[in-house]
Amino acid sequence: MAEQKKIAFLVDTEGIEQVELTEPWQHVEKAGALPRLLAPKLGQVQAFDHLTPADTFDVDVPFAHADPMDYDGVVIPGGVANADFLRMDGDAVRFVKQHVAAGKPIAAICHGPWLLVEADVVRDKTLTSFPSLATDISNAGGRWEDVEVRVDRTHGWTLVTSRKPDDLPAFNREALKAFGLHDL
Repeated sequence: MAEQKKIAFLVDTEGIEQVELTEPWQHVEKAGALPRLLAPKLGQVQAFDHLTPADTFDVDVPFAHADPMDYDGVVIPGGVANADFLRMDGDAVRFVKQHVAAGKPIAAICHGPWLLVEADVVRDKTLTSFPSLATDISNAGGRWEDVEVRVDRTHGWTLVTSRKPDDLPAFNREALKAFGLHDL
């Protein structure tokens, strides 16, 4: 029997856009994989519904103790504060760089691609994001498109990106495909 796939969800301690965490998480679980919440430290993280505090979630593994080789895919939820804090976390940046170097897929939504920009992994990739990141992505050598979902399979790894919560149905569908999972 095949080993259950594990998908890492990378978040900071606060500012996570809740629906961009919970909907992909539920799809990963329904597809038979094990989602794991990675953050700077153990404890709880605070999600938001835009700018309003929402639910808290328990962290499974701190970034400093996470081995990218233990995960079959990565999801980076949005939230302006979440993404801004993540890109300043050296352990999160290291995790993404090593995951990409291993050729493993990443799915990032909304402001999530800021972490990819910081990790210097968007060069020559085509992606989408919340529109305010377009200049950052271009300055990092990527190509930005204003589309619901963009899948880029170049340079030995797959990147799935979307712009906002309204794009979650397409984002979830394409992320599961990239992870080798099937939506039930």
